[in-house]
Amino acid sequence: EKKGWIKRIREDCEKAGTYKPFFDSIIDTLAGILAERDEAQATFEKLGGQVIVKHTNKGGATNLEQNPALRLVNDLNRDALAYWRDLGLTPKGLKAINEQALAEEKADALTEALRELGG
Repeated sequence: EKKGWIKRIREDCEKAGTYKPFFDSIIDTLAGILAERDEAQATFEKLGGQVIVKHTNKGGATNLEQNPALRLVNDLNRDALAYWRDLGLTPKGLKAINEQALAEEKADALTEALRELGG
């Protein structure tokens, strides 16, 4: 599944216009996170998909708590979101990348104009 995620993420970056070859290691990391998330989601569903489960602690008391498998899925989703954003694959991330690219373009245009004026 990781290879499938790598392909999909790279294609999404290309469609968004944010792909650069030096992002490949970041894409690989994100693909690993997503593959682990998929496995955790499958485990969660295989175990019944209960959001709240009973847990008996060392003292013998039984309490309700969030299913650890669901907690893992949520943690991996949160981690993946940071990578999606950094690759410009969320609206906020794409906006940040585009604004940075536009700022660099303006600086280059200004530099060129100053060069033309100077001689």
